[in-house]
Amino acid sequence: MTISTLTSEDRRQAMQLDRPALAALQLKKLNRLLANILPHNAFYQRKLAGLPPQLHDLQQLAGIPITTKEELQPDPAQQPLAANCTWPIEKYVRCHHTSGTHGRPLVVLDTADDWHWWLEAWQYVLDAAEVTARDRALLAFSFGPFIGFWSAFDAIVQRQSLVIPAGGMGSLSRLEMIRNTHPTVLFCTPSYALRLVEVAAEHKIDLTRSSVERIIVAGEPGGSVVSTRQRIEAAWGVRVIDHAGASEIGPWGFADADQRGLHVNEAEFIPEFISVDTGQPAREGELAHLYLTTLGRCGAPVLRYRTGDLVRPRWSATGSCRFVLLEGGVLGRADDMMIIRGVNVFPSAIEEILHGFPEVVEHRMTARKHGALDELLVEVEDHLQQPARIAEELHLRLGLRVDVRCVPLLSLPRFDGKGHRFIDER
Repeated sequence: MTISTLTSEDRRQAMQLDRPALAALQLKKLNRLLANILPHNAFYQRKLAGLPPQLHDLQQLAGIPITTKEELQPDPAQQPLAANCTWPIEKYVRCHHTSGTHGRPLVVLDTADDWHWWLEAWQYVLDAAEVTARDRALLAFSFGPFIGFWSAFDAIVQRQSLVIPAGGMGSLSRLEMIRNTHPTVLFCTPSYALRLVEVAAEHKIDLTRSSVERIIVAGEPGGSVVSTRQRIEAAWGVRVIDHAGASEIGPWGFADADQRGLHVNEAEFIPEFISVDTGQPAREGELAHLYLTTLGRCGAPVLRYRTGDLVRPRWSATGSCRFVLLEGGVLGRADDMMIIRGVNVFPSAIEEILHGFPEVVEHRMTARKHGALDELLVEVEDHLQQPARIAEELHLRLGLRVDVRCVPLLSLPRFDGKGHRFIDER
């Protein structure tokens, strides 16, 4: 295992760079990436044909074409695994693929150098969670092709913490493993942290008396949804730390120390924000599409990649980190945003309200078309069986009348990974 070449002090200094110094660092890394990939990467040779091979200013980045997920799907006749590969397949040591939550699963490949870069980027996430060599980390994920498990596993080992894999197990077995191995940090999705709460209650296990002190979550917006985070923290007696990443991009986001949202790791990624309303560069706090450029993944680079995430950027971040702050984290997917009677609504906004009701155990949202407008049905497992009070709160908080219906307890699906509580029938 390669030991990290960046120290915590190096990372701290990067997070404290002012905007001109940070832009200079990003330009240097971007030009180094371009010099490495353009002689060999057929995908970006085609996309960047006619453009200068090196940039003199980051403003020139806007002249590079956007990259979409659809473009990365391979042409079997040209590149059978991943369209944006730089090198022959023999140079790659890692093969994973996306979850397929939005579209077909996408294969992603990494060289040994790329993997080292993944682990370096992960260290910012672990810094935010204050993970040290004294910690024991239990990873409640499967051992499948999902890259997040494997990259987290190796990053924790690199930090010289004890890592406890808990793949291929049922929820009760994982709770028993927590009891026996005494982890201080748990890695899982927000949905699964709540599922473990439910299983623990069924078996009269008091999670607040477990050894777990922090839960690091990702995969869905819940870690930055205040009511979801508070529900997990209260049930476990822990601190919840959010982070964000994607198989085709890397671990790009880490928690803000004051739990205001997520910072983009601008030492390893260049973020761009395009206003949902105007299609122009977004202003401070404006709802925006997030685009990311990787700066250290030469084997499978993405330049100006449309992530599909909607965020609100704030550059006026203060404190220990000056990287751009995404207020409230990832607010939702562009494809999932609903326009109900002229109001933009995200599933995460509904979740925020529902998790404020302690009697609501699980929920599901279904979006449909009613003529030209969207309409929303919310189903809840509610111990009080009183949907009217929930509908009233949704109306008060969102200014919308939403159809809320109670369903029998334990009738809605439970999730070991990402929760799929939003059904889009539009």
